[in-house]
Amino acid sequence: MEGGFVPARRSAALPRQDQATLADILERVLDKGIVIAGDIQINLLDIELLTIKLRLLVASVDKAKEMGIDWWESDGSLSSDSRQLADENRDLRQRLTRLEERLELLSSTREEPEQVRRGE
Repeated sequence: MEGGFVPARRSAALPRQDQATLADILERVLDKGIVIAGDIQINLLDIELLTIKLRLLVASVDKAKEMGIDWWESDGSLSSDSRQLADENRDLRQRLTRLEERLELLSSTREEPEQVRRGE
């Protein structure tokens, strides 16, 4: 091809170099899981002022579940429908309060005629 671009071709005779891409490394880490742990301590004159324990687990969701870690499933703040659940909870509490008030009102109006009949 004269004057045109010719893409480079890989020669079959050259040995292929295995270079791990970032995606390959990430896939391996997520498949196996990796734990990074560390502690930070702040002391002043041999008095411990602050200790921070850091633990980081990097793994796929499947691997974490396999290890028995699934706290995000029950954490409402991480759920996409947490706002909806909070609104529903508030509405149910309001309905319960109204029902309790009506029940008290009905109970008090039923007691009055009985008290009047008894002469109390």
